[in-house]
Amino acid sequence: MSKDFSTLPYRPCVGIMLLDAEGRIFVGERIDTPGAWQMPQGGIDDGEEPQEAALRELWEEIGVTADLVEVLGHTSEWLTYDLPDHLLGKVWKGKYRGQKQLWFLLRFKGTDKDIVIETDHPEFSHWKWTDSARLVSDIVPFKRDIYEALVAEFNGHLV
Repeated sequence: MSKDFSTLPYRPCVGIMLLDAEGRIFVGERIDTPGAWQMPQGGIDDGEEPQEAALRELWEEIGVTADLVEVLGHTSEWLTYDLPDHLLGKVWKGKYRGQKQLWFLLRFKGTDKDIVIETDHPEFSHWKWTDSARLVSDIVPFKRDIYEALVAEFNGHLV
């Protein structure tokens, strides 16, 4: 008997659109999915505020500390996506159907040397600065709508 995944909740999560001084966007290539590029993101811990989670995830995923960024804002609403069928019941111990994300727009005040993807639990094998068009084209298809919405909402800051 198959499980009805539509009844599962969304995992509360934050995402970070990190911009350099020129308005380019940080993306990393996932270690577990070569060819899949994404911005830093991750779950919100119990009792944690979304902005706290965003700054923690930034540190955990790319080694950037809060003093090296300026928070420019966040999305006006939570954005959701559903996992594709082949991932349902497999990721996050099968507890969620997808994610609901609050995305933060941050300006990076450091240098490329301050970005360290060789963390305690690395998620990215490579990283680069990219533009908004390539950002959307390089993301996995099931997250594309979210990335398009982010580009539209944060467009005034992007190249």
